[in-house]
Amino acid sequence: MTVSNEVKRRDIMKVVIINGSPRKGNTYTATEIFKDEMNKCGKTLITEFFMPDDMPKFCMGCQVCLGNSYDKCPHHKFTEPIYKAIMDADAIVLTSPHFGASSVPGSMQNLLDHLDFLTMTVAPRKEIFEKKAFVLTTGTGSAASIKMLSTYLKHWGINRVYSLGIKLFTDKWSSMPKEKQEYQEARIRKAARRFYILKKKPAYFSTVFMYYINRIILKKYVGEGNYPYEYWKENGYFDKCPF
Repeated sequence: MTVSNEVKRRDIMKVVIINGSPRKGNTYTATEIFKDEMNKCGKTLITEFFMPDDMPKFCMGCQVCLGNSYDKCPHHKFTEPIYKAIMDADAIVLTSPHFGASSVPGSMQNLLDHLDFLTMTVAPRKEIFEKKAFVLTTGTGSAASIKMLSTYLKHWGINRVYSLGIKLFTDKWSSMPKEKQEYQEARIRKAARRFYILKKKPAYFSTVFMYYINRIILKKYVGEGNYPYEYWKENGYFDKCPF
């Protein structure tokens, strides 16, 4: 994990960046450009995590976090700093190269598996409903990677998810013609500027729909005494739509 631009003022935009790959290739280069442009837009406090270094343990599918507080996870010491950074941030950025037929690296999927308790079906956080997110991907299948990561974020109840997919037919940014490098850099910087200034908007219709469906499911099929039900009850989700 790395932290940059530590300036303790209220006008700072706190951003957590989760890098889906340790390789410092095209996605890393694109992310550095994105960060640089956000820093030019205003004061930022950027916290970064790199997969799999910051989440070296595989999710075991034990489902402990789905029926208990997330701190019962056997890998809690790894999830805790990432969870806290997400909760403290104003914005979340997920970066990932495109892997395989239509997915992201297993290390990114592994982290999302560990954070599955944040979904609307379990214990969604009110703080997350106020946040915006950005998905930055590179590779020929960027659209598929964006769809997958955006779906996860929306299931958390994120206020808005923005994205940029960069289709590069090379594994080295420097091997592209200068004109193409400049073109892609301009796209990234434009996206970063727009993301920086964007404000909260009304919740997605799909998010509100998920909320009402899951409220019915928790009342009818989960019931009192079970963690998700009790969490929803404690947070007043049964009494009033949080969106």
